[in-house]
Amino acid sequence: MIVYLDSSVVLRPLLAQPGRLLRWGKWTAAYSSELLGIECRRAIDRLRLDGLYDDAQVAKATEELIKIERTIRRIRLGRSIVQESSKTMPTIVKTLDAIHLASAIVIRERRGIELLFATHDAQQAIAARALGFTTLES
Repeated sequence: MIVYLDSSVVLRPLLAQPGRLLRWGKWTAAYSSELLGIECRRAIDRLRLDGLYDDAQVAKATEELIKIERTIRRIRLGRSIVQESSKTMPTIVKTLDAIHLASAIVIRERRGIELLFATHDAQQAIAARALGFTTLES
């Protein structure tokens, strides 16, 4: 099984949140946008700023994120991704979600592979299915 991981899928186990993907880590290959690292680090920083994470928790979460990132093939935010994410989508799609969807589309087309789209965001899952992806959700 080859998956595209939305940041929401990485954040749940990273932050020890309930409802993580049942098939977490049970893939042969995982892809994501380099946006994943930005979104995850912003989430960790929000927890720190809200006073919910202390320095030790921030360090532990950051270390764990680095380990996770090493297992994921990340796609650069290059011209092809920017162009693809700017196109009209079949459903309502937020900006960062459009970048994730565009990244998955480009991977699927370049590699010619069956790529499952993993997300915990219901609206993004609808958009992914409308774009021809099989989705993995909670």
